[in-house]
Amino acid sequence: MTPLWTSDDVVKATGGKTAGTWSASGVSIDSRTVRKGDLFVAIKGPNFDGHEFVADALKNGAAAAIVQDANKDSDSYQDRLVMVKDTFAALQDLGKFSRTRSKAKIIAVTGSVGKTGTKEALKLGLSILGSTHASEGNLNNHWGVPLSLARMPADTQFGVFELGMNHAGEIAPLSKLVRPQVAIITNVEAAHLEFFNSVAEIADEKASIMAGLEKGGTIVLPRDNPHFVRLSAAAKKYDCEHIVTFGTGGDAGARLVSWSLTPDGTQVAAEFGGRRMTYDMIVSGRHWALNSVAALAGIEALGVDIHMPAAALAKLAAPQGRGARTKVKVDGGSLLLIDESYNASPAAVRLLAETMAQMHQPVSGAGDRLILVLGDMLELGPAAEVLHAGLAQSLEAARIDLVFTAGALMKNLHDSLPRKMRGGHAADSEALAPIVTRALRAGDVVAVKGSHGSRTGVVVRAIAAMNATSGQQG
Repeated sequence: MTPLWTSDDVVKATGGKTAGTWSASGVSIDSRTVRKGDLFVAIKGPNFDGHEFVADALKNGAAAAIVQDANKDSDSYQDRLVMVKDTFAALQDLGKFSRTRSKAKIIAVTGSVGKTGTKEALKLGLSILGSTHASEGNLNNHWGVPLSLARMPADTQFGVFELGMNHAGEIAPLSKLVRPQVAIITNVEAAHLEFFNSVAEIADEKASIMAGLEKGGTIVLPRDNPHFVRLSAAAKKYDCEHIVTFGTGGDAGARLVSWSLTPDGTQVAAEFGGRRMTYDMIVSGRHWALNSVAALAGIEALGVDIHMPAAALAKLAAPQGRGARTKVKVDGGSLLLIDESYNASPAAVRLLAETMAQMHQPVSGAGDRLILVLGDMLELGPAAEVLHAGLAQSLEAARIDLVFTAGALMKNLHDSLPRKMRGGHAADSEALAPIVTRALRAGDVVAVKGSHGSRTGVVVRAIAAMNATSGQQG
């Protein structure tokens, strides 16, 4: 088996020094999750210093470690250390070296909502065509992107990388590291407004993914987005000659014609350059359907046929915290739990409500009540209170039966809802969890969503635990 990294290659990439000869099968920056054979990079962060855990990482099976400070107790494993001036710079260097040696076709994805789902669709669709490497989880920032690149095997045929941001100036450097042949912007919405003066500024930041686009590359843009004109104008600034659009309108190059819920997920009808395709997915909702169209448009932009990737989407599953669905047994039957607890924005909450509204249709097999549990949406800046209260009209239009809310910002939504829709409010997710579980009954469809910092996963776990306690006598 070809090693991911040899000691010689690490030295070439980083300019560091090592006394030993070894090889590594993976790369890690977290000693708690180090796997046997990993190369551990001891990063110095604002709240931690990886150098304190070098010995633990090596004891847990790491093949070697990249360090900038030698520990007084390191003599026993000196031949497994690579000394560098700066470990974060070394991580970046590993990513650059990995990208340079790779002949893979690369796609990068960004957007206010849907980038992880689109990344997963790309990964699944491309995997059926050849060896595919993709960012794991949410590794989309200044640490996660070079780490994901450093983990890419040299013989990879397709690479998929998610690029995220919450401040201006973050995406362009990441894109220049990844150097994609195709870049996708899923959408531009009111997210991270705390750090931007307007949504238009967010559009400019998302557009900077084109800064690293390879010459002759393609940008895939959301035709329906209010900032499409701004995004397409940015393509000229970045000398991007090839633009592909996706959306629901007739002027979109890749068009979502229709979508419908099925007992197992979603059926999609789409057109690509006027060619009609129909395919199924086991995830539910219009946003997943649109993400899949964006992904297939990106794959086609790489110059490959999309029929096999489209068929592969039948196995696309929602990651935990991003739409995973679970049936929970309760007295009298079961309820459906939709876990969207990883993140939230106004646009994403509206999309979730729209999907739940479709669950009133008999084909979904859903029950009598649609219930939303919402935690604060963070990083929205001065407009946060208005944006939270403004969700009320959309949730009412979607015929959500009950809305439970947690947090000071969500109190604005609670107060704006009609009284019949107010399920309950609490100061935080932990206090809200028992209020929600007491109110649930068989047949309910309940979705939980909030920004990661709102900790709405607490509510998800409390609802899931009802499965174990159902039927027990107190």
